[in-house]
Amino acid sequence: MSWLTRYRLGEFVRTSFWLFPALAFFAGWLLAKSILWFVPAPDWPRFDDADIDGARATMGTFAASMLTFVVYAVSALLLAVQLASGQITPRLIRITFSRWQMKLSNSVFVAAFAVTLVALANLSPDQRHAGLIVLAILGNVSSVLVFFWFVQEVGLGLRPVAMLQNVFGSGKDAMDNVYPEPFDPARQPSAGIPDALVRAGGRIVRRAGSSGTFLAFGTRDLLALAERSGCTIELIPQVGEFVATDDPLARIHPAEVPVDEASLNQMTAFGPERTMRQDPLFAFRIMVDIAARALSPAINDPTTAVLAIDQIHRLLRYAGHKNLDSGRHYGRDGTLRLIYPTPDWEDIVALAVTEIRLYGGTSMQVVRRLRALLEHLEDRLPEVRVAAMRSELALLDRAAERGFADPEDRARAGRGDLQGLGGSSSRTDT
Repeated sequence: MSWLTRYRLGEFVRTSFWLFPALAFFAGWLLAKSILWFVPAPDWPRFDDADIDGARATMGTFAASMLTFVVYAVSALLLAVQLASGQITPRLIRITFSRWQMKLSNSVFVAAFAVTLVALANLSPDQRHAGLIVLAILGNVSSVLVFFWFVQEVGLGLRPVAMLQNVFGSGKDAMDNVYPEPFDPARQPSAGIPDALVRAGGRIVRRAGSSGTFLAFGTRDLLALAERSGCTIELIPQVGEFVATDDPLARIHPAEVPVDEASLNQMTAFGPERTMRQDPLFAFRIMVDIAARALSPAINDPTTAVLAIDQIHRLLRYAGHKNLDSGRHYGRDGTLRLIYPTPDWEDIVALAVTEIRLYGGTSMQVVRRLRALLEHLEDRLPEVRVAAMRSELALLDRAAERGFADPEDRARAGRGDLQGLGGSSSRTDT
């Protein structure tokens, strides 16, 4: 199985909304049938003497209720996603359908539905299984409780702060995946492509499949291919970039080394939309989009923008303590075999701060919260990260001068506030 097939299969299992409810339906049906086939019917007089017509009516009502729960849950989820994508950002649609809470609740509903159907089909004066009836009752009672929990998750889980925390968690995981090593001040940053490879030249391998966004690549597989071929593979596009058909995908050093270009293409994944699997900057992109939409004149919600800055603050600090110079991999003999572009600290800071500063330059709340972010990171991050913070603070000062005409407002905007407006001015640790 190729790396691309494994990647697509893993993404399908991880993000598919219907897969787990479908498996739950068959699991519930198989469990109910197994009880009929292998578990002796318990001798419980209450069930043996029960009115069959009443029991069948009860099971039929349970089955209808479970089907209603499924329809309502899916309808509520679609409506909530539509509202959230319109008010927050459309990038949240994929994330919302991938949430385990949505998959679990619907899986419970359809599993209870399957068990109830089997119990109803095997309920007659000559055949009844008390254990199966009890299982159906317990499944339906549990579904009622899960339904109330589902309503709470849909209602509260799509709040901006909840979605932002979800994006932060996914971005943190992606950061660990792409930048596994902590920051080491003694380590010298790499200075681009080694001169020896540049002088030797290289051969371009072009994108053979359909156009799309560069989503991920198989690091181990590319490294193994380079070792087998005795070459160095340099990926040209950065994860998250759009690549058209026949665009440059990789460069082979030295040029004369034969490499299976079809296999190389099978070790890269493309799709219609960015994901956070190997793209931690997409987490910043989503949070900045949420802040930018909140700051638009049509919405004018600076408090939501501040909530976005809170999570950007967390992720920026986490990124600042990572070794961001990880776009090189070496073979077992110590030879450089794989090179790929990764954003540096300045790129990350620019993405996280620039648009919010531009769109929120006239909002006192946003300017003060953004200043608190920059001042806090300037104080807490390693010295090599500080220059970017100071540069952004200078830009923020100039934006505040343009945005606030009164000297009193400019003075107020010159004080950082972790709440935006309303924070205590007596704090001395930030």
